[in-house]
Amino acid sequence: MDTAEPPRTPGGDPGVRAVRVPGARHRPATGEWPFVSPRGRHADVRRRRPGRIAALAAGALLVGVLGAAVAGRAPQEARWQAAAVPAPTTLAAGGRAGAVDQAPEPGTVTLAATGDVLLGNAPRRLPAREGAGLFADVRPALAADLAMGNLEQPLTDDTGVGKCGPPAPARAASGGAAREAAGPGDCVQFRAPPAYAAHLRDAGFHLLNQANNHTNDFGEAGVRNTRRALDRHGLRYTGAADEVTVVEVRDLRVAVVGFAVHAWSNNLLRLDEATAVVRRAVARADVVVVQAHMGAEGADRAAVRPGEEHFAGENRGDPMAFARAVVDAGADLVVGHGPHVLRGMEFYRGRLIAYSLGNFAAGGGVLAEGGISGVGGVLRVTLRRDGTWRGGEFVGTAMSAGRPAPDQGRGADLLRTLSTRDFPRTGARLDVAGRIVPPVRG
Repeated sequence: MDTAEPPRTPGGDPGVRAVRVPGARHRPATGEWPFVSPRGRHADVRRRRPGRIAALAAGALLVGVLGAAVAGRAPQEARWQAAAVPAPTTLAAGGRAGAVDQAPEPGTVTLAATGDVLLGNAPRRLPAREGAGLFADVRPALAADLAMGNLEQPLTDDTGVGKCGPPAPARAASGGAAREAAGPGDCVQFRAPPAYAAHLRDAGFHLLNQANNHTNDFGEAGVRNTRRALDRHGLRYTGAADEVTVVEVRDLRVAVVGFAVHAWSNNLLRLDEATAVVRRAVARADVVVVQAHMGAEGADRAAVRPGEEHFAGENRGDPMAFARAVVDAGADLVVGHGPHVLRGMEFYRGRLIAYSLGNFAAGGGVLAEGGISGVGGVLRVTLRRDGTWRGGEFVGTAMSAGRPAPDQGRGADLLRTLSTRDFPRTGARLDVAGRIVPPVRG
């Protein structure tokens, strides 16, 4: 595994990246159920959270002090970048495009999230028409104030330092989770042309997570090239070590933090460090989202159980312990990916944990599509300013030649089964339309 660490924010200081996102008309994720705000440690964190922009500005010094404590470096001034976002389309039940947009409810934010996204694998496995229309069937499902995906590859030309060396002929990867051009042995590396960032923008994504095992496949240069490509198309990103990305949506601030098990990302194996980063995010934002690339890979890895998981000799963390720890620290939503299959969802202290959203897109057919490996989806969640639950839904998707499309309920059915099986008391409940209902005790 290539362990070279990509560059951090200028000067090597802890990175708090702030992005101003204009609001747009939409309707919230469907399904609102009364839910009592959790008590205890999480509620204490919530009371300390700033509620207005002025209060957030007053807390900037605290952020810098916390950031310096985490990384042992001087605090850094937040960097503002403008990003225009088109008005999203609303959804009817089951993920079909609605006919009429509705004004957003004041004091709420609607988030959309997917699992693993690959746009192809250069030079041999690229999608038809250079990727045009790859996401055409799922654009309505991604319509939200903030749409996020896990970008499972660099967007770069060949830097000459691919972690696997020269590619070998395409073949099935270990565990049957993927098929792509690989190097010697079982080494797998991905990259797509930088221009393909336009497809992510056109799909409706606003922010991409880079905390995963393939971000550094083509070294530091590949990471820099990826961020330049995303910048060029008005897309934001998160996932570098010590990085907290803050997005302003209307009058709310949403912090997104990416975690994985690798040197170039916030590390989910060290819970004390992970929770410190989340507390930094809490000090900066109204709502905090954790993106986590965690858990073992494979079609037989859909179950969530306590304890560490390993894949190909690598510790992929203890997903349950990590997710619950970051919620204790103040996270309002945990979005998991990495196993390449859907996993169940649970509510913990009133916050939703999605342990894996599965495979979402794989241009050029670089991921396996048989069985549950081809099933993924879009998680749509609406949260209030204090992070409490307003409503949510899951729009299941299936891939055909790597192109995602709504799956007529298959993904929601699978997710319902997994959540009930693995979390009998705390599992998310899904109705026939895919709406997510918190359990009586979550």
